[in-house]
Amino acid sequence: MSITTEFKEFVSRGNVVDLAVGVIIGGAFGSITSSLVQDIIMPPVGMILSGINFSDIVTTLKAAGPDGKGAVVVSWGKFIQSIINFLIIAAAMFAVVKGINSMRRHQEEAAPAPPAEPSDEVKLLTEIRDALRKP
Repeated sequence: MSITTEFKEFVSRGNVVDLAVGVIIGGAFGSITSSLVQDIIMPPVGMILSGINFSDIVTTLKAAGPDGKGAVVVSWGKFIQSIINFLIIAAAMFAVVKGINSMRRHQEEAAPAPPAEPSDEVKLLTEIRDALRKP
């Protein structure tokens, strides 16, 4: 089997295509969430906290040189925004998974139950009947 044939089989499997679609949608969802946090949630939070812009919250470890280069800063505000992004994405994924699980549970409850196994007495009577039928 050639490499191209194996590759075509690999790509044409449903799981690979589903994974690719999931990654693309996940990336788009991540950018939407980043915009939600940076452009909608953080400005009012900053206003409530005396006009703080979280992306400007930094700790300077080394000041910039005379040419304006070489500054070393720790961007705490961007880290806080990333944490909020993560929490929103995690909450959204939790809601999706919870909804899917609820739907599955509802479908399982609606499905007919398998027939119950006969009791021991019924099994014994069946064996006696079968034994009496034998010539």
